[in-house]
Amino acid sequence: MAHNGNGETRETGFDGIGEYEQVQNQKNMEFKEEEVSLERVFMSHEVLPWRKQLTLRALAVSLCLSILFSFIVMKLNLTTGIIPSLNVSAGLLGFFFVKTWTKLLDKSGMLRQPFTRQENTVIQTCVVASSGIAFSGGFGSYLLGMSELVANQTSDKSDIKNPSLGWIIGFLFVVSFIGLFSVLPLRKIMIINFKLTYPSGSATANLINSFHTPEGARLAKKQVKVLGKFFTFSFLWGLFQWFYTAADGCGFESFPSLGLRAYQYRFYFDFSTIYVGVGMICPYIINVSVLLGGILSWGIMWPLIEKKEGQWYPPNLHNTDMNGIQGYKVFISIALILGDGLYNLFKVLGHTLTGMYKQIRDRPRENVLPVVDQNSSSSPTQISYDDHRRIQFFLKDQIPTYFAVGGYVAIAAVSIITVPHIFPQLKWYHILVIYLFAPSLAFCNAYGCGLTDWSLASTYGKLAIFAIGAWAGASHGGVLAGLAACGVMMNIVSTASDLMQDFKTGYLTLSSPRSMFVSQIIGTTMGCVISPCVFWVFYKAFKGLGKPQSEYPAPYAIVFRNMALLGVEGFSSLPEHCLLLCYIFFGSAIVINLIKDLMGKKRGWFIPLPMAMAIPFYIGPYFAIDMCVGSLILFVWEKMNKAKADAFAPAVASGLICGDGIWTLPASILAIFGVKPPICMKFLSRTTNARVDAFLGS
Repeated sequence: MAHNGNGETRETGFDGIGEYEQVQNQKNMEFKEEEVSLERVFMSHEVLPWRKQLTLRALAVSLCLSILFSFIVMKLNLTTGIIPSLNVSAGLLGFFFVKTWTKLLDKSGMLRQPFTRQENTVIQTCVVASSGIAFSGGFGSYLLGMSELVANQTSDKSDIKNPSLGWIIGFLFVVSFIGLFSVLPLRKIMIINFKLTYPSGSATANLINSFHTPEGARLAKKQVKVLGKFFTFSFLWGLFQWFYTAADGCGFESFPSLGLRAYQYRFYFDFSTIYVGVGMICPYIINVSVLLGGILSWGIMWPLIEKKEGQWYPPNLHNTDMNGIQGYKVFISIALILGDGLYNLFKVLGHTLTGMYKQIRDRPRENVLPVVDQNSSSSPTQISYDDHRRIQFFLKDQIPTYFAVGGYVAIAAVSIITVPHIFPQLKWYHILVIYLFAPSLAFCNAYGCGLTDWSLASTYGKLAIFAIGAWAGASHGGVLAGLAACGVMMNIVSTASDLMQDFKTGYLTLSSPRSMFVSQIIGTTMGCVISPCVFWVFYKAFKGLGKPQSEYPAPYAIVFRNMALLGVEGFSSLPEHCLLLCYIFFGSAIVINLIKDLMGKKRGWFIPLPMAMAIPFYIGPYFAIDMCVGSLILFVWEKMNKAKADAFAPAVASGLICGDGIWTLPASILAIFGVKPPICMKFLSRTTNARVDAFLGS
């Protein structure tokens, strides 16, 4: 993130709705009648004070899971940038670890405090906040885009800042917390007055609530067993594959499963369990869109443009030269991303303004708590028992407004002073302007996310790239200034929407807003240290990181850098006809989205998503095949036994993702210490093999 994996609907907004439906299915298994009150089920459970919700065991489990999920998010971030929601995994593993812990203590007679759903929510919040920094920290986008490695693949090779653990941690600490304070005073308006749904936050709450009922606990136990089995399989499969990767182009990930010609254009199944798992979590339309984008680009467009070598662009250029075919790959994908992002920005802003207008218009007339669904005829006397109890606990522990305002001003002051020392190209007045506009943008993003489950953090970041980059100018380091400004903006709006999602989860689980806010602070603090360290492991272990043909191409790094170059230099450096193609694809992204929205969900479900289509334009469609295999497995499973698939598919997918993701840690350690696999498994054509045999026999 999909994050925001943070579960954020990171970059593409892939997570949320599918997960929400799955969790609702679990909930419906327990509560057959809507009239049954959820909170009456928990009446006998004491709701502890907010300080007791923040237990040491919860923080210890959060730390372990944060490290695990940071590796997973980082690997996804540096390979394709597609990050699905990992909320199910975090909630399930958090429940399992603490439940096991408390059972052991209970048997020994040492248990002092039972495991509650509020404590489970604290773990969930902390883990998602921590692993979310792996996305919003820009390790696969704006931050890596500053490096010399990525700059050498573009037309501008001078405006660089290579990664260093010290300044990365410092930068994240001064920009990652301010977003939490920007919308803190609006929590009551968003959650209670407007009753925004926040689908991912609601889904997480329903999941946690279900775990803490007798039926849900039994189901969770079975899900954990399934997750453990597939985690073990995925981890061992990663270990097995490692033995055959002694050099570049070796191993199962280079298996030409669809033929050598197709392999040259990145069409192959690379036996990656992590993307099979991602495919099982992402909606079908996402996986199909990615595959269609790969077919359109690598199957049709790039072979045709390659035939124009010498006419549209100079011949014999290096495959990373932006004046050649690489320029078309990068800038056309940027056009699709910008077209989709700007359309959805205005769409969400439209929803936001319309929703706010209805709230203001209808509130005096109804004289009740305004709600998003204006068709409901609720009144103060008709508030359900569940809502009454939730509102009571949500308003019990107030966070003073002066604390939020003071915190925002204090952190902004520190950031304005500190960030220019890290990035001299980004002046103090650039940051001041960002922080003046940031609360409004953070509110829009948080409100829109509550309505649609779409977080547009990266879109706001791209706007900052163009605005600040153009303001600074090419002669004053506009590229670095734009990328750094992107980081400042993304962290603000991303954490703001994440916090509101967490408040919604806390509201539905009777967790105190104070415990939610503190756990978000703790999780963000963990993330500011863990994520840079995890990135540093990748950066030092895998030397080809950031290169197009490497195991970790980090596609968004070069995309973000070229956006900064466009903002500073304009379109003069583009290859011939590239600008025209960019206009066509930019307009196509808007038209496709418009048609999809006009047709509605029922009739427009088959129309692909331009943002998803853009991802393989640069790195190829190999991962799309993995994801479609995951979709196929899920589709067949649902046809055979839908109830079982709904209950256990998220656990299977999570096991596949976690196992392959955590294998990255020992693989990185082996690479750092120079331990190489013993075997290289390569595949050659018949004629090439004959020449090799002849050479070896001579």
